[in-house]
Amino acid sequence: MKTIIPKMDALKEKWYLVDAESQILGRLASQVAYIVRGKHKPVYTPHLDTGDHVVIVNAEKVRVTGRKLQRKQYTRYTGYPGGLRTRIIGKELEDRPETVLAHAIRGMLPKNRLGRKLFKKVRIYSGSEHPHQAQNPEALPSNLRKA
Repeated sequence: MKTIIPKMDALKEKWYLVDAESQILGRLASQVAYIVRGKHKPVYTPHLDTGDHVVIVNAEKVRVTGRKLQRKQYTRYTGYPGGLRTRIIGKELEDRPETVLAHAIRGMLPKNRLGRKLFKKVRIYSGSEHPHQAQNPEALPSNLRKA
């Protein structure tokens, strides 16, 4: 069986608009990663960028289940002795809700050059307004959402 490599000029990139209001963080992140990778297309190829652009609005209204608001922590290290910093997800959602969603989506993409390129196709906004009206983003259809 022959492997079919799609022609990059024949691929059409669509723009999707996702409203994060009252959606669960992990489930939303997996749906967005699925679309950005291009797994919903018949021409999906793991080593190529066949995905679409995704605009996410209302990131501050995303839901986190269970006790994660008080217990889940994001950890980073400054590089200096004693420089281990932790932040609870509840505080992070109050201050910078875009980073919580970005962290979840980035973790579901490949950890290489392709993953960094794919993540540039995700735009996250905390409010309901976004500057991508010219691209005519359409709402994410239910048949593209992973069940």
